[in-house]
Amino acid sequence: MATDHIRYDVLARDALRGVLRKVLSDAAAHGLPGEHHFFITFISGAEGVKLSPRLLAQYPDEMTIILQHQFWDLVVYEDRFEVGLSFGGIPERLAVPFSAITSFFDPSVQFGLKFEQSETAPEPAAQNLPAAPAGPASPLAAPAAPAEPAEEPAKPSEGAEVVRLDRFRKK
Repeated sequence: MATDHIRYDVLARDALRGVLRKVLSDAAAHGLPGEHHFFITFISGAEGVKLSPRLLAQYPDEMTIILQHQFWDLVVYEDRFEVGLSFGGIPERLAVPFSAITSFFDPSVQFGLKFEQSETAPEPAAQNLPAAPAGPASPLAAPAAPAEPAEEPAKPSEGAEVVRLDRFRKK
């Protein structure tokens, strides 16, 4: 295989992080439109992540936050976002660099992005993900629930389909 000196994988990953940055910037400026809400999973111990010691002890590897009804002071910077959330009734301020994010999902439109953390990893893929089960038993309904490990592939019975960007390129 030829060596990719241009690093298309890095360019694609950075472009998709730009989509995430734009979506969060719009939400910070105008609020969440319609039924949109976001599940954001990140590596809790990554460089630049700021969590309270309590949250870091509870989520030492990976953490998923939900931006829907109860968040405040969302501020988006070029390299990170900061937001206020309540965990167990205790208000917390989090700072999350975009480089620490492993996945983004908006269940209202079944759109998701998954980011590989390795510099040599393949490009991130946009995903059409299945609807979350309804009702209070849904794992997506619990704020700050730990996400599934990024290495674990989706099971065919879950109905998730990873869509590679090359699928849409003209041959």
